[in-house]
Amino acid sequence: MPLPLVVVPGMLCDASLWSDVAFPEGHVVQHVALRQPDVGALADDVLSAVDGPFVLVGLSLGAVVGFEALRRAPGRIAGMCVMATNAAAPRPEQRVLWRELDDLVAAGRFTEVVERTLPDMFPDRRTSTADAERYRRMARAVGADAARAQLAAQPTREDAVATLRSARCPSVVLSGSRDTLCPPAFHRTIAEALPHARLRELPDAGHLVPWQRPDAVGAALRELIAVVAAA
Repeated sequence: MPLPLVVVPGMLCDASLWSDVAFPEGHVVQHVALRQPDVGALADDVLSAVDGPFVLVGLSLGAVVGFEALRRAPGRIAGMCVMATNAAAPRPEQRVLWRELDDLVAAGRFTEVVERTLPDMFPDRRTSTADAERYRRMARAVGADAARAQLAAQPTREDAVATLRSARCPSVVLSGSRDTLCPPAFHRTIAEALPHARLRELPDAGHLVPWQRPDAVGAALRELIAVVAAA
C-alpha cells in the first residue's frame, strides 16, 4: 500500500500553501496544523497524524518540526522532503524578533505581524499585489492564536544537524535561489548532513517554494517516492 504523506506548513501558513502542488497519485496526504507552543509537541502531532511509516514533507518551521520527529522516531519516517528551512539552533536576534512579534499579537496588532513577515516570503523580498494579498488571506486564516503558539514554539527548536547525520531515509532538500529568509547555504548544510539526500536549488524561488515553484515540488516528491519504493 502506498505510504501516506504527512505535510507540515511553515509559520502563518496552512494547507493552502500546497494547493498548487500535484502530490503523487495514490498516496493519502495528511496535513498537520501548527498549533502547539513547543517543537516537541508539534513533532508528536506529526507522529500521531498517521499510523506506521510515512513520508514527511515540511517547509520552514514545518521542516524543523520534521527534524524533531525524525529524532524521536527515525524508523517511522521512510522519506523526507524539506524546503525553505534551517537546521541550526535559534540565533539571539531571532529570539528577540519572536518576542517582539508575540508582543504585537498580544496587543491586538496581528495585522502588523503579517505585514512585517510578508516581504521575507517572496523572492528578494519583492512581491506583486496579488501575491501579497494571497499571503495575507492565508495568514488571517491561521489567526492570532495559532501565530502566538508558533512564535512560542520557535525558540524551543534545537540544532538538528546531529539528528540529520544519523538519518537513514532518502531525502530531498529544496532551496529557493532567492530565499532571503533561509538562503541556499542553509540547505547545503542540511543536504551535507543527510547521508542520502539530493539537493535541488530552484531558480527564481523565494521562501514560499510551493507557490513559486509548485511543479518542481511535485517533481521532487515523485522522485522521492520512487526512491523510497525502490528501497
